[in-house]
Amino acid sequence: MSAAAGQIGPNALLQLAPVLEKHGGRALRDAVFFAGGVREDVRTDGLIPERPVAEVHRAMRRLLPERAAALAREAGVGTADYILANRIPRAAQGVLRILPKRVAARLLAKAIARNAWTFAGSGEFRIASISPIVFELADNPVVRGEQSDTPLCHWHAAVFERLFQVLVDPAGSVRETRCCACAARSCRFEFHFGQTGAGSSACRSG
Repeated sequence: MSAAAGQIGPNALLQLAPVLEKHGGRALRDAVFFAGGVREDVRTDGLIPERPVAEVHRAMRRLLPERAAALAREAGVGTADYILANRIPRAAQGVLRILPKRVAARLLAKAIARNAWTFAGSGEFRIASISPIVFELADNPVVRGEQSDTPLCHWHAAVFERLFQVLVDPAGSVRETRCCACAARSCRFEFHFGQTGAGSSACRSG
């Protein structure tokens, strides 16, 4: 599933802006966004071009190497909270919370896949496994062209983890175990029950 013409959901930037302002004021927000080529307010309606999103995230990793992962995770949590408040009906959330965890996890995974265009852009998203839940995002536009020894998709991992923690298992976790930035064919996100802390591990190729 991919968005036409390289478009992606605006929350990849909209939720990052307040995080940067919280930790460094408008000056930090502007420094990161300007370095990524974004010099005007991000539109809130519809999709936005994915390239500026990638450039802003790349600029944050370059300018704030020690803090970028935590900032991206915080923005990912904000994105998930926006989705919970505005995109998933309350009734559906209530049903997921009372279902057996494994049933709820499968239903949520399928819902995420149906709406993958919001975070996958022109990349190719799929459910690689349903038990355990594993997502793969090939040619991830947010890290396209990047090179790293460790996975970089902290924003994606945090979005998925927050959704699963709120709707399926408060102690669940999502880890990125492979990343396009590490020369893998796709970014791979694995959900596990009963663990805590979104994050990444050392890169694995393949």
